[in-house]
Order: sequence, then structure tokens, then C-alpha cells
Amino acid sequence: MSLRWLPRYVGQRLVRRPPPRGQVDLIIAVADHFEPSIVPEAPTTCASADEQERRVEQWCRRYPETVASWRDAEGYPLRHTYFYPAEQYEKALVGRLAEHCHAGWGEIEVHLHHGLDAPDTAESLRRVLCDFRDTLAAHGCLSRWNGEGPPRYAFVHGNWALANSDGGRNCGVDEEMLVLAETGCYADLTLPSAPSPTQVAKINALYECRPPLTRRAPHRRGRDLRCGRAPDTLPLIVQGPLGLNFERLARGWPIPNIENAALTTRNPPTLHRLHQWRRAAITVRGRPEWLFIKLHCHGMDPRDDAAMLGTPMRLFLRELTAEAGPGSRYRVHFVTAREMVNIILAACDGQDGNAGDYRDYRLRLIKPAR
Repeated sequence: MSLRWLPRYVGQRLVRRPPPRGQVDLIIAVADHFEPSIVPEAPTTCASADEQERRVEQWCRRYPETVASWRDAEGYPLRHTYFYPAEQYEKALVGRLAEHCHAGWGEIEVHLHHGLDAPDTAESLRRVLCDFRDTLAAHGCLSRWNGEGPPRYAFVHGNWALANSDGGRNCGVDEEMLVLAETGCYADLTLPSAPSPTQVAKINALYECRPPLTRRAPHRRGRDLRCGRAPDTLPLIVQGPLGLNFERLARGWPIPNIENAALTTRNPPTLHRLHQWRRAAITVRGRPEWLFIKLHCHGMDPRDDAAMLGTPMRLFLRELTAEAGPGSRYRVHFVTAREMVNIILAACDGQDGNAGDYRDYRLRLIKPAR
């Protein structure tokens, strides 16, 4: 288990930034590592085509029923960003999921597992990313910068091994960040990955990778995003909260557990966890009243049905929207990965006020063909 991030976390706890005053915007996104083929008890195998179709259909039917009753400040429900594995593409499955998204329940972005049996190459990676990017655009997914130019996408790396950060395993491409940049990736949402050894020491941050992007794991260090300074280097690194959770007790004593913002049946969303995510204070520097909370899950994992589609999720959304109700200093925005990055870019440009006004600031959805 890698704990290289722990000194930074302890330092953050000892020297806390003062909480923002006045109105605080909670900008919440769910990065769903959406893998219909997953077989938890046999990770190297895939579910049958019929089972995958059943899972996706059930999700598209049940998810709106689960979350529709609770809305954010602009009237949006909690939506998932479905990071769909490029290497598992099936036209019918992505087509059904795209319909679900076009109905207002989320957006699809790019996920990729590669270099599993042998190290991948930059050429192969580039080809796969371009092909899948264009395939998703043909489904009416992804976005364009200011509504123009080639498709742009957000990314999550399978097995957490972004830019060959797992000692050569599950990737193999040191220059992966450069390939991502050159193929239209505007942000990576892989982190946090603890307790994986791929976890970097820089935590609870929004930042640019430190060049050159040709070296292995350039995202281990970087320049924090700041209000009034547009970023120079894409893809941006958009991290979720990471810290220690002392909620569990053993014989009356608190037991530390890693809080990595994962939503599972064993560790479902709760208000206690929300308060921890909030205290991580992930912001664009100079805009402390906009707090970015990027969560992650595996929506197709049968073990997590309860957390995704059951009572724990309904209870969390009811309590969250009640806590952020009339008279509260908190204003909640349920956003997609694209919308979160748009709000981040708006903060970098010095925009202020209601964060929800900037959902389509730079990256604008490709409209599905009629």
C-alpha cells in the first residue's frame, strides 16, 4: 500500500486554509468507471453479451427512478459521467447508454485499460484513442472547444496506471500525457487511486502537469490552477478528495481508513463523508468559495447496486438537498466531468458568482444527429 501522499495530507490537516465565508458552491461530479463486462469474482473474464445488455438496460431504467426526486440549484439531478472502456466498445450498448445521456442523465467520456499483457506503444495508444473518440462523437457524445473543431474528451485510466505510473504495468507508455493532449483530452479524472501504488504525493488539487509530458508520470508534480491565470498545459488533472476517515470504531476506538471518494455498498455516500470531502477544500486558488468534489464508482459492479440504486443513495440525496435548502450557505451543483472542467476554466479566467452559470463555458456538447 502506497502512503506517499500521507505527509502532504497531515500537513494539510496541521495548516488548514480558513473556510470560505458567505455563499459556498459545492460542485459535485461522479466519474463512473462504467464496465458492463465486469465479473467481480473473475476479473480476467467478461460477462456474456446478453448479461451486459441486461445490465445496461436495467441501469438506464432504474437510475432515473433512483435520483429524479432530488435536484440541485439549477434543477439538475445527480448525473454520472460514464467513462466507457474503449477496448470493450459494443455499438448497441453505447447506443443505449447514449440515449440515456441524451435524455438528461449523464454524459459519456473515455476510459481505457491497456498494456495488460505486454507494454503498449504510443502509436497503438494514439490509434485507439482517436478511433474511440470519433466513434463516441458519432453517437452524439463528447464536446468541442467553443463548439468548434475536433472532438474533445475527458479521460480515466484503467487500473489507475496513468502515464505508466504503475512501474511499467497496465500501461507501458511513458509519454501517455502527451498522446492524450494531442488527441483532444482536456482533463484526466483518474485520481485519487490510493491505496494503489499509482497514487501520487500531490493530493486534493486541481493542477497542470509539470512538463515535459514525454516523461513517465508527469502528473506527480504540477502547478496549481489559479484564478486569473489561464492554464497552459492540457490535460488538466482533476482530483477527487483523499484523506483519512476515522468514522469506524473498534472497541470504542477510531480506526483510520483511507477516504478516497469511492462510492461502494461497503462505503456508501453519507453526510459524514460529504463533510470530509468538503474539508478537502479542492479549489482553484483565489476562488475558495467554489469547492470541487469529484467522486468515483463502478456503476456496473453488481456488488455496488445498493450504493448506486438503493436506499443509501436516496437517503444521501435527500439529506444533501435538505442541508443545502433555503437559507443554507451551501449551493449544490450536480455536474458532469465536462461541466466541472468548464467551471474550473471559468474560475481560472476570473469569473465569479453562481458556479452553475458556467456549465458550458468552453467545452460544448456535440449535438446528436436527428
